[in-house]
Formats: sequence, C-alpha cells, structure tokens
Amino acid sequence: MKRRNFIQKTTLASGAITLGGSFAYGTRMPATQKHSFNLKYAPHLGMFKHHAGENPLDQLRFMADQGFTAFEDNEMRNRDVAMQDKMAKVMQDRGLQMGVFVAHKIYWKEANLASGNLEKRAEFLSFIRNAVEVAKRVNARWMTVVPGHVDLRLPMGYQTANVIETLKQACAILEPHNLVMVLEPLNFRDHPGLFLTESPQAYEICKAVNSPSCKILFDIYHQQIQEGNLIPNIDHCWNEIAYIQIGDNPGRKEPTTGEINYSNVFKHLYTKGFDGILGMEHGNSKPNKVGEQAVIEAYKKVDAFL
Repeated sequence: MKRRNFIQKTTLASGAITLGGSFAYGTRMPATQKHSFNLKYAPHLGMFKHHAGENPLDQLRFMADQGFTAFEDNEMRNRDVAMQDKMAKVMQDRGLQMGVFVAHKIYWKEANLASGNLEKRAEFLSFIRNAVEVAKRVNARWMTVVPGHVDLRLPMGYQTANVIETLKQACAILEPHNLVMVLEPLNFRDHPGLFLTESPQAYEICKAVNSPSCKILFDIYHQQIQEGNLIPNIDHCWNEIAYIQIGDNPGRKEPTTGEINYSNVFKHLYTKGFDGILGMEHGNSKPNKVGEQAVIEAYKKVDAFL
C-alpha cells in the first residue's frame, strides 16, 4: 500500500488528523518494513529526496526507515554549525553512523601536497584542524583526503616524499582525537592528472606514514577503472583499508547496473569481517521515486549472500 493511501485511511479511521494537511516526512509511517542489511551501506543526501523531500533531516529519517545504518556527506564541513548539530542529533536518534566527509579543499588542476610548497602544506593542515571540530560535532571518525594534482616539474619520488611528510604532520593533529584521514585514489578517466591513482600507491604511502590516522579509502568504482583485480587488491591492502565506497562501472550508478559482481565483492568483505562503512557514492540509474526504490532493491539483492 502506498504511504499516502495508508495515511489517508488511518486518518479517516481515527478522525484525529484533518485530511488535506501537509506532512513532514518525520511524521509519516515508513513506506516499507525496515530491511536488515549485513553491511553498513551509507547513502548520501539527495539519493532519496523524491521520497523524503528536500529537508536533510527528513532524508536521514527515510534512510533509517529503509534499514540503512550509516550515512556519508562529502559536503558536511561546508554546512553551517546549526545544521551539523541537527543532523548529528537525528543520526544519533535513528542509529545512523556518520561516514566520511571531505576534509579539505581539493586541488584538481594544480599541485599542492605533491609540490612541497610550504604555504599549500600550511593551508592543508589548517583544513585538517578545522575538520577535527566538524568530526567532533557530527560524531565522525573518518575524513576523505585527496592529495591533489601531480607536480609536473618534480620527479615522482620527490612528490611522494612531500606527500608523506605532509600527511605525517596531519596525523600529529588527528591522532590525539582518534580520527582517521582516508586517502582516496581516483581513476585517470574521471580525474586525469592526479597524484594518487592506485591502491598499491596508497598502500605504500600509508606504510611510510605509519600512523593509525592515515589509511585507505578503497573506492571500488575508481579502482575497477584504474586497475581492476578488485578482490586481490583489496586483500593486498587489507590492513590499511579503513573505508570503502561503491559505484558500478560504467555509469557510476547503483550495483547491478554495470560489470562489477557486487554480490561476490560484498560477500568477500563480509567473510573477511569488514565492520566499516561502505559509502554509496554513486548516482541513481533511474529518475524520481522509481529510481530511488531501484537503489534500495539493488542493495537488498547484492546483500543477500548468506
């Protein structure tokens, strides 16, 4: 039964609510019974706006009603403090664990961390200090870091050393708060010219930084394009992976829309005991409510591996 029909029938039966009024999502009954997922899949704002409306708080409530137990928000650091506080309250009340937010300004077209430029390093460390306060406010543990563009004037060895030194200094800020920056390699097709592109490179850097506050964000979509060999690479990087993101290829939509066998990948992660968050960093393959329901059904399908 559709949610609106259910509400109208309940209203007529009880006589407690006047028909024709407007309802915030938080006052409505869930459309379906809450699903129990095996892993912590994390939607983002906008993914279910046609069901829940534009209000971020109602979107969080809708996610929880569908059985999702985590949430990620790349733009959290740019939201005003009042909204951060409100979102944190809803997440706490509804059992949603906060995933990643982007910790800093990303340099897509020019070198910053790889260059060794001390002003760029100071700017990055300032972003990290500010990100600590955001993380505390929204009960986050992880924050995304992208080292930016390559420096075309420096050999890769020097660039790697520059990135490692900057990340070590960032870890000195994060470690006392038990916070983790997760380094995200990005593929050459969508983001040409970036310094960090492959999981072995991220693994090497994390080993060199040697801190619990510097780990890998393994984005399955990016790594399918960049290197493939997903499960073996996950295994090789396993003790440095702290966070995973999802998207099928081609198209960067929900699982089952592309070539990646997400049922096998998720089964592998579950068997290995992965207890972290898997961010749903992809679009919807279909528009409107139909597309949103398709996302939910896709995750139910690929999660049904037990």
